[in-house]
Amino acid sequence: MHELFPIASGLALGAILALVRPGLRILIGIAGAVLFGVLATVVSGEYLISWEFLIIDVPLVAVSAAAGLVAVRAARHAAARTRPHG
Repeated sequence: MHELFPIASGLALGAILALVRPGLRILIGIAGAVLFGVLATVVSGEYLISWEFLIIDVPLVAVSAAAGLVAVRAARHAAARTRPHG
């Protein structure tokens, strides 16, 4: 249950990254993954046990963001293929 927030925030971050210029995408993606990873660790209360949970939460957000970005790009590509030309 505690992993829903990092996954959901990563997917949202990936959708936002699809709107960002490619030159800024990596920088914003890294900053967002760290920010949401830390937020996930704090919100879930895992930091009370150990800050080592960041080692799980930050990459989880990053991988989810990459999946979100790929999904948005695939959806755009599919929409462009089904659009009538002319």
